[in-house]
Amino acid sequence: MSWIKRLPLEEYLLPGNPSCSGCGAALALRIALKTLGPNVVLIVPAGCAVVIQGSLPKTSFNVPTLNVPFASAASVAQGVAAALKVKGVKDTHVVCWAGDGATSDIGLSALSGAAQRNANILYICYDNEAYMNTGIQASGLTPYGAWTTTTPRMKEWPKKNLGHIMSAHGVPYVATATISSPLDYIEKLRKAMRYEGFRFIHVLTPCPPGWRFPTEKTVEVARLAVETGMWILYEVEEGKLRLTGPSKRLMDRGGRKPVIEYLKAQGRFSNLTEEEVANLQKMIDDLWNRYIRPDTI
Repeated sequence: MSWIKRLPLEEYLLPGNPSCSGCGAALALRIALKTLGPNVVLIVPAGCAVVIQGSLPKTSFNVPTLNVPFASAASVAQGVAAALKVKGVKDTHVVCWAGDGATSDIGLSALSGAAQRNANILYICYDNEAYMNTGIQASGLTPYGAWTTTTPRMKEWPKKNLGHIMSAHGVPYVATATISSPLDYIEKLRKAMRYEGFRFIHVLTPCPPGWRFPTEKTVEVARLAVETGMWILYEVEEGKLRLTGPSKRLMDRGGRKPVIEYLKAQGRFSNLTEEEVANLQKMIDDLWNRYIRPDTI
C-alpha cells in the first residue's frame, strides 16, 4: 500500500471547523477529501455537513462547494457533471456528501433517478443514523431498537438496506465503509475514482451526542459495529459482492462479537429488553447469513 505515502499533506477540511467533539462525519469527510484531492466539486444538501462547513464569510471546506436543498443533491450533481463535460473538464470529480436523511428518505427519489441514468458522480452517504442536525429524529437508516426524539422508547422497524437498494439499479460500484477501517475506506474511494458512471459509498459515522457515548469513543464504537455484524463492510462491482476488511476476516475465521457489546457502548439502546436484544441479534444473524452465502447481491 505504498499509495498511502502519496496522500497529500494538504488538508481540504480545514482545522477549527464547527463540528461536535468526536464527530464521525467530520473524520470521514477529512479522509475522503485527502483521498480525492483538490479536483473536487462538493455537493452538500442540508444536514450536519452544512454545520461543519461553517457560516459565511468563512468556511472549513477547502474545495468548491454547492449547498443545495435536502431533496436535490443527486440531481444537482448530475447537472454539474453534465456542465463539466460540456466544458471539456475531465479531471474533476463531482461528489455528493449527504447524510442518511437526505439520502435514504428525502432525497431517495433524486438518488434513484441519478443512479438509473448512471450519472457520472460519486455519491457518499455519511450515516449517523438519524437527523442529528435538527434534533435526533429517526431516519430510514436508524437501526431497530434505537432511541431518538421521535422514537422515545425505541425504533420498532429495521434499518433500510441502502446498499441493496443502490445495487438493484445496476450501477458500476457500490460499497460500505467506516471510519474505524480507514485503509478499507480509502481503497474504496480510490477504486470509485477509477470508474465512470454512478458510484455509491455508504460510510458509517458514529455521532457522540446522538448515540450517547463519550466523545473519545467514536472510533471504538465504529469498530464494534463491524465486529458485532451491525455494520458489514463490502463492495459490489458490476453485481458481484465481496466482503472486505474486518468483515471478510470475520467470514473467514468467524468470531463475531455478541450484539449486546455494541449496544452497551451507547445510551441510545438502553431501553431495550432482553427479548428485544435477542430480536436484534437474530436480525443481524439472518442478515449476516445472507451476505456470506451468495456471491451476488
